[in-house]
Amino acid sequence: MRYTTAVSLSRLSSTIVSDLLDQIRCGQLLAVDSHKRGGLIVFKPFHAEFAGPGAAFGSVFDQDCTGVLPVGDFAAVTPQSQEDRQKAYLIRRQWIRLIQQITDNPESHDRVRMLVNQFNNYFDWLTVSQLPDEAFALMIGVLPQTVSEVRARLGQVS
Repeated sequence: MRYTTAVSLSRLSSTIVSDLLDQIRCGQLLAVDSHKRGGLIVFKPFHAEFAGPGAAFGSVFDQDCTGVLPVGDFAAVTPQSQEDRQKAYLIRRQWIRLIQQITDNPESHDRVRMLVNQFNNYFDWLTVSQLPDEAFALMIGVLPQTVSEVRARLGQVS
């Protein structure tokens, strides 16, 4: 299944998000298609995680998922073999570690700048600029206002 979105919450098809949430809540293991430049922000009760290309999502990892936000040229695939599943789990772990390294920085403005730069390195400027401040804030433990301030300084308004 392939979903291409403009990323803006107001433009997202509620059907796409609803279908993904249903699959995740049913415990289905999926992965972000590694052949696309897309990803998925997975919202949890008190934080958000990013699953980039190749990363697993769903199954037991995301049972507490409260929402999702497809990013870029997002496509979900079902890992077919045990090897595919294991590789997807490892990639999800790598994405979590990357965000953790950013979160380890004690300065909130630096965390925002680092995260926005990571996303800008992978996605086009328009895609990143349309991501909500709240999504970035939940990924790195800062206030949405902090994200807004830093993005304004970087010339990237959400």
